Amino acid sequence: MSRSDEGLQLLGKKTQYATDYSPQVLETFENRHPDNDYWVQFNCPEFTSLCPITGQPDFATITILYLPGERMVESKSLKLYLFSFRNHGDFHEDCVNTIMKDLVRLMAPKYIEVIGRFTPRGGISIYPYANYGRPGTKYEQMAEQRLLNYQPID
Repeated sequence: MSRSDEGLQLLGKKTQYATDYSPQVLETFENRHPDNDYWVQFNCPEFTSLCPITGQPDFATITILYLPGERMVESKSLKLYLFSFRNHGDFHEDCVNTIMKDLVRLMAPKYIEVIGRFTPRGGISIYPYANYGRPGTKYEQMAEQRLLNYQPID
């Protein structure tokens, strides 16, 4: 099956940017290797959201790592989704957890983790981490182990 047969709406078309949080822009395609366990990593070094209290911009690098199941997230739709946070007011921890939960709902990965490396404001950096493993599988145990053994970034 070609990628054009998978119903992707954004790939190869003029980009229209959402003005606020837009999980509906996310699209998936079929994982051609669902029986393999392999990592997919996305790095978004230009993530921006707004402080819900002051309205000031917050900047971060968002890293998404996942073991795909049957579906995978399409990268242009992910870019547009992450861009949609630009005018959205949310705390750092909420952004990271929202991203993870939206991606879990979208593609039901075997395992996923999302890390936010927010630049300092007021002299403090915040690096929230959230993960998920498919319940009742070895990936649920993996999520617990990775969370318990998480090493903060310097």
